[in-house]
Amino acid sequence: MVVRLDEDSKRCLLEAARLRGISPSDYVHAVAVAQARREVAAAREQTLAMTPEEQLAFWNALADPAPLTEPQRRLGSLMRGRE
Repeated sequence: MVVRLDEDSKRCLLEAARLRGISPSDYVHAVAVAQARREVAAAREQTLAMTPEEQLAFWNALADPAPLTEPQRRLGSLMRGRE
């Protein structure tokens, strides 16, 4: 597998590996495989995993939905058999 990184991303990965005391390759392997396993498990369980920031944005969207556009209203009526 080959991964192309911009300089800032590469610096960040190198620093994270250094902080763990492992090679950059081992760091990427450990982090990527662990994340992939979590995502596969979540997909199998049909669950969503969100960061705290994503949870807040989701909650705010549910609590204060955007107003429907006229085409969306017409589509809703059509789907309910009212047009």
